[in-house]
Amino acid sequence: MKQMWQHSLFSCGLIVGFLTLHILLESKFATVRTVAYDGDGLRRVHTAVNKSSDRPSSNGARVLCWIMTGPKNIESRVRHIRQSWAQRCGTVLYMSSVETDFPTVGLNVSEGRENLYWKTIRALQYIHQHHLNDADWFLKADDDTFVVVENLVHVLAKFDPEEPLYLGRHYAPFVRQGYMSGGAGYVLSKEALRRFVQGFSTGSCSHSSTIEDLALGQCMEKMKVQPADSRDLRKRQTFHPYPPDYYLLRQPQRPRPWYLLYEHYPPVEGPGCCSDFAVSFHYIHSVQLYVLQYLTYHLRPYGYKYRYNPDEKIEGNSIYVSHKIQTFASKPLH
Repeated sequence: MKQMWQHSLFSCGLIVGFLTLHILLESKFATVRTVAYDGDGLRRVHTAVNKSSDRPSSNGARVLCWIMTGPKNIESRVRHIRQSWAQRCGTVLYMSSVETDFPTVGLNVSEGRENLYWKTIRALQYIHQHHLNDADWFLKADDDTFVVVENLVHVLAKFDPEEPLYLGRHYAPFVRQGYMSGGAGYVLSKEALRRFVQGFSTGSCSHSSTIEDLALGQCMEKMKVQPADSRDLRKRQTFHPYPPDYYLLRQPQRPRPWYLLYEHYPPVEGPGCCSDFAVSFHYIHSVQLYVLQYLTYHLRPYGYKYRYNPDEKIEGNSIYVSHKIQTFASKPLH
């Protein structure tokens, strides 16, 4: 009986001690750790408790995503973007010609390709007026673009949003410093957004072309906004104006298509074309969007350890790893 009593006391003491420790730890870390579940069920732990902490972009650069769309694409395209990658943006705005309950922001601009740049002008003016302090970076994407927001935040981490910069797929012709492809999506720093709006208020910029991305590039150059290199450490592209199959397949000798002739950097076709931290692909419609969503966030080969170290440093033609990490699988993939 005495042994049973001692055993009961010991068990009660153990339970009380565990509960006390649990309460202390919870009270200590509750203000800095919160667990959130994003739209596709991925469990994420963040180091803040404010509202924006539920967004992955709060772990680095604050990103506002604005999607250019129109009334006829709300159900067929934009609804799927809202249910997938847009949930990872710090702030999301859907820019259309008219206001709807979706909701979309009505820009009071007619539909049609000839009015795309007017949409961009009005959208950036609206963002500057209402959301300038909600983000550090401002991503424009079409309603058929797939974006990996976490990879975008990683690309932006090395840049200062108070510098006049914009990033994307860098095209070379027509503008001296080049311009960013509209389909691949492009990002303006906070200072670049300020200068764009200033350019139109002072008359330095105008609706110079119906080709939206080219016209924006002309304004960026006039306002001394510099194109930044968005490629990864291995010089692989992160923004893509076409779907993955346009780049990943090795091609026989042939005249290069126009989108490769426009490249600012030497184009690469085949597996070396695209960064492991790809940010965007264009012409991705609803079914393909969910396929890329699954491949990006869910599919993993069993037992495989990721081989790419984003902290490696490249000097000349050699790669140096900044700290020793076991990142290779037991059997490397070829």
